[in-house]
Amino acid sequence: MTHHRESSADKAVTGDIVKLLKADHEKVKSLFDEFKDLMEKGNSKSKKEKIVKEICEELTLHALAEESIVYPATRDVIEDQILMDEADVEHASVKELISQLQSMNSDDSHYDAKVIVLSEYVEHHVKEEEKMILPKLAKSEIDGKELAEEVIHFKEDHKEPESKKSTKNKKKEEPVTNSESSGSTKN
Repeated sequence: MTHHRESSADKAVTGDIVKLLKADHEKVKSLFDEFKDLMEKGNSKSKKEKIVKEICEELTLHALAEESIVYPATRDVIEDQILMDEADVEHASVKELISQLQSMNSDDSHYDAKVIVLSEYVEHHVKEEEKMILPKLAKSEIDGKELAEEVIHFKEDHKEPESKKSTKNKKKEEPVTNSESSGSTKN
């Protein structure tokens, strides 16, 4: 699987991966804005939990796709390994907060604060990525259309099916026995 084109005349298609990643960023920003509106209005905790669940799912898929596909390809074509390492560290911080939020309810202590901090981490990461990484990716020889297709397929393959979500939510409410936990693996 190669991400490079023979001709630099076709570099314009690299915009496809950039557009895809920016669209993901906008979607998550919109979800965070929706959460903040609900928080300010004091609206239903179930609505907040639903939005946070969606934020966590979107961010997890986006981060996994970037780490598996986009970042390795980008590391091959840009000279700034420290910048890419920073992006990896930022992803790790985001994933830690996601993990905490996934085990919480909206009435738990610090729930809203963790969502806000998560939004701030993501905002910082997006700003750096869009200002410093994506422009370098866009100027590279990478086939952005192919990379975008890989990301789309990756996200489709790794999206949690609705039936599995229902089982996961049901298990979250039930106590876990030793026999259940010994055979389980973490995604």
